[in-house]
Amino acid sequence: MLSNLNGINTSNIYGVKPAKAKASAGVSASYAQSPAALPSFMSYNTVNVAKTTLSSQAEVKKYSEISANLDTNGKKALDYLLKTGLLLNNKSNDKSSTLDNLHKIVTNKRADGLDAKTMLNDTVKTIANPAIITQHFGNIPDNIKGILKEYDPATQEVPHSGCCVAASIEFNLASQMPAEFARVAEGLSSEKMSCNKTIDLKNLCDNKDDAKWLLDNFKIPYQMKEDNKAEVTIAPDKNAIFRAHIQTIDRDELERSPLDVLMQSTFMNVGSQQTYNTLNDVRVASFGPGDRGLVEIEKTFTESIVTEANKTAVTFQDVQEAKDAEGNSVAKLVGYKADANTVKRSLLYSMAQGQNVIIGYTAVDNDGTVIGGHEITVVGAKTTADGKLVFVCNDTDDDSPELVEYHEDYLIPRIHHVGLPTEVVEADNKLKSIA
Repeated sequence: MLSNLNGINTSNIYGVKPAKAKASAGVSASYAQSPAALPSFMSYNTVNVAKTTLSSQAEVKKYSEISANLDTNGKKALDYLLKTGLLLNNKSNDKSSTLDNLHKIVTNKRADGLDAKTMLNDTVKTIANPAIITQHFGNIPDNIKGILKEYDPATQEVPHSGCCVAASIEFNLASQMPAEFARVAEGLSSEKMSCNKTIDLKNLCDNKDDAKWLLDNFKIPYQMKEDNKAEVTIAPDKNAIFRAHIQTIDRDELERSPLDVLMQSTFMNVGSQQTYNTLNDVRVASFGPGDRGLVEIEKTFTESIVTEANKTAVTFQDVQEAKDAEGNSVAKLVGYKADANTVKRSLLYSMAQGQNVIIGYTAVDNDGTVIGGHEITVVGAKTTADGKLVFVCNDTDDDSPELVEYHEDYLIPRIHHVGLPTEVVEADNKLKSIA
């Protein structure tokens, strides 16, 4: 984990844009599940699509009631979910299916300020194409701004979001665990505005006491269960409902959906020890510097809680504190802790185990001074004519509802840290030595 370097691994790099960035709200994008149904690259992250037919009257009834509350694009997306098996997938914490949870969204009351049809449409479309997820905050309308300022004087516009980690975790949940994504969406938008889930403590730490220490220090409400399991409660910060309501009634192109607001606020809250404030995108720093975004230990913890996977943070760049010409503290890239082949191997082996990889990368100037950082998700790879790799990635800050591609020569030197499956790290002596 970095220290005293101004949180370089959490701030967006606004001057570095991917190759295919283009303006689109994403609501009418072609519904291609990312990445399972895209044949143009090597994708390891398939979802079990065995069941594609409604087999009972109860399922038919739920489908009909969901469809009746969807707009034209929502209906197309729902049909896509059924035909690809995503709708009847039940890889959720309580074994409920995507269909079950979508039905709850439209039949059970939503929290005050939210609209059930909007939440349903957003959830269906996001599962159909997770690349529409964005971290872009919307503006606060003038007629609401004064009210929020009086309620919380810290309220401010957020032109540049620090939610890249949270949005990337949201993408992973939607693309790899559609039923759980729908279940979390239902819980966070319900009247209780929270979601309970049972986790295996070994996904946090091998030692039970260490795992409980993490839960305690991250201030996660939990109850111990049998077999080294715990039931945890995740929830957005208390101010998230205001942003979610604004996005329900006043969402513009390229802005977050109310669903994005609730998901990202929740994951920011989990990682920031329950100190996040959606009204200004600020948190209280405990494990690292800065008051925006999440640092590596917070990112890894949040990933482990949300996706129920045992993750280990590995840092590849050697970044040291230095002084610039004016005597100010800066972060300097002075070298690497692993060669390019090790980095590539870590990404490929992780995807071979069915897991996307969230990476933190840096941008540096000609002197090696770090000028920014961002988090994106690697979801696949393909080999080019010259035998090198092109990595297929999702970027929640690129204004595009599509995946983007980065050649290995561009991406690999920029990767500062990654969250890898622990078993991948344990099986590689080089990774173990720098984790």
